Amino acid sequence: MLNIGLIREGKMPADSRVALTPAQCKWLHKNFTDVTIKVQPSSTRCFTNKEYELAKVELNEDLSGCDVLLGIKEVPKEMLLPNKTYLFFSHTKKLQLYNQALFKKIIEQKITLIDYECLEHEDGARIIGFGFFAGIVGAHNGIMAYGNRTKTFNLKRVAASKDFRQLIHTYFGLKLPNIKIAVTGSGRVAHGVLEIMNLMGIHQVEPEDYLRRAFSYPVYVHLKGADLYEHFKSKKYAREDFHNNPQNYTCTFKQFLPQTDILMNGVYWEKNIPRLFEMEDLKSADFRIKTIADITDDTGGSVPCNIGNATIEEPVYGVDKTSFNKTAPYDENSIDIMAVGNLPNELPRDASRYFGEQLIKFVLDDIRLGGSVTLDKATLVKNGVLTSEFSYMKEYAGL
Repeated sequence: MLNIGLIREGKMPADSRVALTPAQCKWLHKNFTDVTIKVQPSSTRCFTNKEYELAKVELNEDLSGCDVLLGIKEVPKEMLLPNKTYLFFSHTKKLQLYNQALFKKIIEQKITLIDYECLEHEDGARIIGFGFFAGIVGAHNGIMAYGNRTKTFNLKRVAASKDFRQLIHTYFGLKLPNIKIAVTGSGRVAHGVLEIMNLMGIHQVEPEDYLRRAFSYPVYVHLKGADLYEHFKSKKYAREDFHNNPQNYTCTFKQFLPQTDILMNGVYWEKNIPRLFEMEDLKSADFRIKTIADITDDTGGSVPCNIGNATIEEPVYGVDKTSFNKTAPYDENSIDIMAVGNLPNELPRDASRYFGEQLIKFVLDDIRLGGSVTLDKATLVKNGVLTSEFSYMKEYAGL
């Protein structure tokens, strides 16, 4: 018997997303007699306690009888239950100092931690995540910010729409100026951005045309790895080699700076991957970009002028192009930055449905049937012991 508990989000501000919706819980109960689900009551969850009750899901403050506990964000260390299996985004695999105490507590409490971020298909593609809806919200916010700056059109906030379907309806009659948008990345984030580009009627063009032509209508170019990076010797791009040896590559994005009004950034970044540009480039007369939606949101990462998180309430800030100091958005000498770490929370019900579908298809069955190689590779800690896959975290874990 697999006893699943949906925990109440404890990290503040509270995240409203959930790993399984009421309808998905009902479906699991109907289709698997060896699965039970309990839900910890919450006043901040995007699906109400009543909706779970109507789906015949038990609400219970005490989840100590559950084997597997599902959350979204990091679980505050004082809320951890010992000897349980947890699945959540722990934000520890990059040795993030702000979660080091949590990681040590997980080991101390003999907990098994499976990190959603580490669940991957054989080819390394992420299995589960909210990236698609991060792309949806981030792209909308980027276009919205450009409209606010130029006063050429007006878009309301995503949260003004009750769901994605209603958001789509707000694009009816939207007439954008002849802007050029660069979309970077090839994962779920980029797919979400492309969805918004198409819904807004923005035309895709090839990189060569984007670089040499002006258009009488709004366009975007989609730049993947081979369009952005080249080996410093061979001047070619090989995906596997790039991911193994990113320090041997240079970024070719600077040629797009004089041709781009809005940058929608969805590329994965870590410290050895070259940035799209450098801070000094902001001072150049050729730097045309007015708005950057840094959807992957790495402070000081692929977009160096991402100088810290904004919030859902105030998603845009400015960076002065001369001093590099943070300013109010839409100042004359500033570039506008949209960098929010929890973008899908603006469409929490849609994002939760999408997440739960992936969880059911690719993860829960493996857990129900006793495990898999995929789960093993995503298990940072097993019964309080650091796994071999993540042995590089030994010092971080205090071992």
